[in-house]
Amino acid sequence: MAFQEILNKQKAFFRTQGTKDIDFRKQQLQKLKTIITDQQQLLCAAIYQDFGKSEFDTFTTEIAFVLKDIDYYLKQLSNLAKPQKVSTNLFNQPGNSKIYPDPLGNTLVIGAWNYPYQLSLSPMICAMAAGNTVILKPSELSAASAAAMASIINQHFPAEYLFVALGGVAETTELLALKYDKIFFTGSPQVGKIVYAAAAQHLTPVTLELGGKSPAIVCASADIAVAAKRIVWGKFLNAGQTCVAPDYILVEDQCKEILLQQLKKYILQFQYAVANNNYTQIINERNLNRVAALIDKDKIYHGGLVDKAARTIAPTILHNVCWTDAVMQEEIFGPVLPVLSFSNYNDALYQVLDHEKPLAAYLFSNNDDEKSAFTSILSFGGGCINDVIMHLGNEQLPFGGVGNSGMGHYHGKFGFDAFVHPKSVLDRATWGEPNIKYPPYTAQKLKWIKRLM
Repeated sequence: MAFQEILNKQKAFFRTQGTKDIDFRKQQLQKLKTIITDQQQLLCAAIYQDFGKSEFDTFTTEIAFVLKDIDYYLKQLSNLAKPQKVSTNLFNQPGNSKIYPDPLGNTLVIGAWNYPYQLSLSPMICAMAAGNTVILKPSELSAASAAAMASIINQHFPAEYLFVALGGVAETTELLALKYDKIFFTGSPQVGKIVYAAAAQHLTPVTLELGGKSPAIVCASADIAVAAKRIVWGKFLNAGQTCVAPDYILVEDQCKEILLQQLKKYILQFQYAVANNNYTQIINERNLNRVAALIDKDKIYHGGLVDKAARTIAPTILHNVCWTDAVMQEEIFGPVLPVLSFSNYNDALYQVLDHEKPLAAYLFSNNDDEKSAFTSILSFGGGCINDVIMHLGNEQLPFGGVGNSGMGHYHGKFGFDAFVHPKSVLDRATWGEPNIKYPPYTAQKLKWIKRLM
């Protein structure tokens, strides 16, 4: 079935107003939850086929997030979808004002390969909860995971409501040429620009979840052992193929050596290996070669082993790194962690500020002034103080980028809001209206209008 035909069917279905019914939305979300729960083994086997991701990591970083999203909307949907009454100003009295969360309509969600279930299904769930139809286009790089999603969704949901489209660049290009009411894209800034340009042809609103070089700043006031343990976990999760992973460390000079020692200690302690169910392969040979080329052998502090046959790169720490090094010119998106140092904290913040705004930023410090400067000076999508990545686990916090790292946000209420239009309605009474806004206009009427407005 051609993509245009599917979209036409979805447009027709949306016009029936069926997706706007709250009970319908909840039923579909519950149905999806049941299917995902029943098909966990299929999903786990597919993602293992793509890049060796263990069942433990698949559940904790993918399926658990998706199921938690569904549970959130099942619990909160009636409240989120309820018209919100707001105050009415004196000039519009007698009357009342409400904001209606109006579903946008027909949406396109383009997912990413690094967390193929979470980054495809979570935004799709937001769109469903908001009362829309969805065409989901998973990344072709995680082909087995994409096929698994197509299998479980296309078999259990009608195409006029949900449809998973498979294919590569050609199919994505074909999809982007169509007119939607919303496009949600997760991926690189380079591809994000292509999506944004395509959406502009139809004035389609977009949410772009992109990436960037997310810093982890470690100050001398921090608990260095805790900082190292948490950075190692966050950096090498999914072999560094995480959009909010710490991309590099900026560490204060006086604690640099002990931090390096602690980083190495935890890498060894965690025993990262695909066979140990705590590590993954690089998604494909092209990305493996790209990441491997960023490793300067003269700057390896630990690791550096590249196994092309197994498609893995050992957790690697680089030290004595400069801002001009190749590893600092692009988002690494792999298990290579460059470490730079600073002597002046404010200078370090402004060095980060001199570059593109990152999707995430992390500070390790026990100094209130350092914390305050971090949150007030730096611009970034979201982040943590004394941890990494964990802000994604709180649905009360919006997740999204700023500037080059994206636009718009989702998770929780923010995900619902991403797929609705806040439609404003003033309901006026038909009695008690003064004639001051109607001709003939007089000086006395103007005097009263100035007072009222």
